Amino acid sequence: MTAETTNIFGIRAIIEAIESGSSINKIYLQKGLRGELFYELNKLIKAKNLTTSMVPVEKLDRLSKNSNHQGVVAQISPVEFHDLEELIEKVESLNKKSTYLLLDQVNDVRNFGAIIRSAECSGVDGIIIQKKSSAPINGDTIKTSAGGVFNIPICKVDHIKDAVFYLQANNIKIIAATEKTEDTIYDVDFKDSCAIIMGAEGRGITPSILRLADYKAKLPMYGKIESLNVSVACGIFLYELVRQRL
Repeated sequence: MTAETTNIFGIRAIIEAIESGSSINKIYLQKGLRGELFYELNKLIKAKNLTTSMVPVEKLDRLSKNSNHQGVVAQISPVEFHDLEELIEKVESLNKKSTYLLLDQVNDVRNFGAIIRSAECSGVDGIIIQKKSSAPINGDTIKTSAGGVFNIPICKVDHIKDAVFYLQANNIKIIAATEKTEDTIYDVDFKDSCAIIMGAEGRGITPSILRLADYKAKLPMYGKIESLNVSVACGIFLYELVRQRL
């Protein structure tokens, strides 16, 4: 593992990286790119449901530090992601009260890093993120996590909803952090194995995912500001869980 995201460039090199199973955060594509090799790359991108961004050639020049990128630059994650089913099987075999954290489209890297740091400090067994619309793991994420990113398993899934179903099938209750409830975190029992869902700032948890939650909980708010930063809110939820389990 390296401390920074690695950029690779060139269509053939990126095709090989995808086919080898490398953990790719994002692929930057030059606007208007054409050709048979690009068609092959684009087909792979769609098959693997990878995140892309159409950018001008100047950005690709900066990312690759030269102009020999063939219109494509990919960012490879500095960490290896875990398989969700294997992680849950391993954690649940320990016969302890487990804790998972699901992040629904949290896309700010510093918030993501701060959440990872709190999760590692509070003993979370695994973090689950969606492949699309989630913050990448890059230098900023690693720095904000204080290295916690290397100490906690992170799983990438196609859809958070599928992860919810799988966790529930393993008798892990789902607790959603949302203001759309009358129950506060002090009304909800965190003592049993559970997974906490945190939503993106502004949008919150996707409605279709929120409906699947077994319990909903909010933080009591007494000031004029209506919400907390998602990483701060997540830390409070996690340490209420810790408090209840002590």
